[in-house]
Amino acid sequence: MEGDYIKIREGLLPLSWLYGGAVKVRNFFFDVGLLKSRAFHVPVIAVGNITVGGTGKTPHVEYLIRLLREKFSVAVLSRGYKRKTSGYLLADANTTAREIGDEPYQMKTKFPDVSVAVDGKRVRGIKRLTDDDEKLDVILLDDAFQHRYVKPGVNILLVDYHRLIIYDKLLPAGRLREPLSGKNRADIVIVTKCPKELKPMEFRVITKAMSLYPYQHLYFTTLEYGELQPVFPMISEARGFAADTNVLLLTGIASPRQMEEDLRPMVQSLTLLTYPDHHHFSRKDVRHINETFSQMPSPKMIITTEKDAARLTALDGLSDDVRKNLFALPVRITFMQKEQEQQFCDFIVGYVLKNSRNSILVKGKDSRPQSAANKKQPLHHDRNTISFK
Repeated sequence: MEGDYIKIREGLLPLSWLYGGAVKVRNFFFDVGLLKSRAFHVPVIAVGNITVGGTGKTPHVEYLIRLLREKFSVAVLSRGYKRKTSGYLLADANTTAREIGDEPYQMKTKFPDVSVAVDGKRVRGIKRLTDDDEKLDVILLDDAFQHRYVKPGVNILLVDYHRLIIYDKLLPAGRLREPLSGKNRADIVIVTKCPKELKPMEFRVITKAMSLYPYQHLYFTTLEYGELQPVFPMISEARGFAADTNVLLLTGIASPRQMEEDLRPMVQSLTLLTYPDHHHFSRKDVRHINETFSQMPSPKMIITTEKDAARLTALDGLSDDVRKNLFALPVRITFMQKEQEQQFCDFIVGYVLKNSRNSILVKGKDSRPQSAANKKQPLHHDRNTISFK
């Protein structure tokens, strides 16, 4: 099977070369100004990736919200992937996941005091946000690393530890949405979903292989889980993990591997029910969920993600047994080393503090400490990357 997969990938390489050529032309047009990138007079931080599939964007945006919301007026702008509306939409207390997408809905529910908007055209979305709120201090762009029509002050690239971009290939032979050189636009690169037992030698190997420039900061994060939350609290009571529990892990995310690896040692058994990212559950899916859970031995429960819970709450046909035993598992990110976290926080807060609406961005210049135009030779270890003791 593995040999057949390798042959298929090799057969797709010519298509990858064509795709890569088209992306390189597009990036070249932005680099030389034939396609315009718009800078704004408010700090803009973009978070995204250059691969197909999840890298943990939402938990990292939520980390930034927690970091900034007490001192600054924060807004989040997303494209609202797979929403049932179009154009610009600013969420309020009555907005549904169908209207803005499950990830923006999750953020608005968890942070009701933060402005959350969706718009496929990010330039228009930023302009609407800044026009409507003159006191807005910073905008977080969700899933926007490749959206080059906006010129962010800080560009954060997320890389999944389990699918490192340095070993990947361009679509359709691999998962890269643009050539590896796209990582050079990042001010910050974060290797996400790292195993908690990652050894210092592995840090060194990845740091060297990423081959970053002196102006780029490299960090490593892992997932931390909160207390289980009933998806239907009116009919369910809070529960914790128990070693004798049989768990059905129900996910509609791009990369559930780390979650699976983390949960398996904590429970009696783990049954997987996986669907594509942002999956809209059908009646057939509902029947399958009900039947799978009914056949599992007790004691049992269903664990899903916060993102999936946003869609499951509006789903008809789930059995009473499923609803009573369905729990969402909150996820946060933590930095692998504390000195990294302090460095990251100082960098982000310092950028926002130094860039008001009358900042240098108004003149169309880049506010990053060292711009991509000043890049020298690739850096393997320096004071901006992880330190080893």
